[in-house]
Amino acid sequence: MTTTVAAYAAPAAKAPLERTTIERREVGEFDVLIDIKFAGICHSDIHQAREGWGEAIFPMVPGHEIAGIVSEVGSGVTKYQVGDRVGVGCMVDSCRECENCEAGLEQYCLKGNIPTYNGIGKDGEPTYGGYSHKIVVDESFVVRIPDGLALDVAAPLLCAGITTYSPLKHWNAGPGKKVAVLGFGGLGHMGVKIAHALGAEVTVLSQSLRKQDDGLRLGADHYYATSDPKTFEELRGSFDLILSTVSAPLDLDAFLSLLKTDGAFVNVGAPEEPVALNLFSVIGGRKTLAGSGIGGIRETQEMLDFCAEHGLGAEIELIEASEINTAYERVLSSDVRYRFVIDTATI
Repeated sequence: MTTTVAAYAAPAAKAPLERTTIERREVGEFDVLIDIKFAGICHSDIHQAREGWGEAIFPMVPGHEIAGIVSEVGSGVTKYQVGDRVGVGCMVDSCRECENCEAGLEQYCLKGNIPTYNGIGKDGEPTYGGYSHKIVVDESFVVRIPDGLALDVAAPLLCAGITTYSPLKHWNAGPGKKVAVLGFGGLGHMGVKIAHALGAEVTVLSQSLRKQDDGLRLGADHYYATSDPKTFEELRGSFDLILSTVSAPLDLDAFLSLLKTDGAFVNVGAPEEPVALNLFSVIGGRKTLAGSGIGGIRETQEMLDFCAEHGLGAEIELIEASEINTAYERVLSSDVRYRFVIDTATI
């Protein structure tokens, strides 16, 4: 039997989100029913609710930073039991058969993973995300939130945490490496915390010095304003890795000049518009221009355990569901420090 639950949904592209009800599927043999306690607001939610990344599915219930408590398990579930503290990130299934899935890289499933919302599940029905009271997810795509992390500050780790942790690990951020985090918002502040905990020398590159005190407090060794031309002169050839969390077009050639030989500029922010590039910016210095998505389920669990070990939660502003539309506008104007999290009890 399906379950009717309260949710906040965008009824159409660019329309304000409003309270509604949705149907959650019956708990299957390998499913976990989760009572959602907190749901983070990611900039991706706004891109998709406003069709900034292309045609989308409506009504849309956004939310892929989900933290809650298991309230029911299917008969075949072995990983979780009622009462467990769990999370769900940006995907709820994949083909599980391709070489990427078998390697623990479900996020890069060759047949396409099934996103937590704005997707179509294997049952042919649209997927709905975390701005709701409950969600049903296959146990293989649920992760355990360690006791050392409060659920509200853990919720954003399911996207902002893993989206920065995965490339930082892949490009070997650590002792002896100079890492720059470009953009100091929802993703960027977690990138700084994680890179610092990994042992790298961390620099924040932000438009202004407005958040400098926060950046240094959260683990940055240095903080520079990209609006100051002197920054590009002073830092030329400085970094082994630049992690860009910015979701707006950038002067890539200028930022690539800040890399050392064999350095990498890795994009996790996803602008809606194309960007321009002079290929000599990568040819000179054998530099890498790359992108990275979220992590697989195994790596996401690794990230949560790492964050618990190092006491890393997101810096959040807890809001009621009635404030979601205002929060969207504040995200767009960079007026949040550093992640809005919805108390789903208010839906």
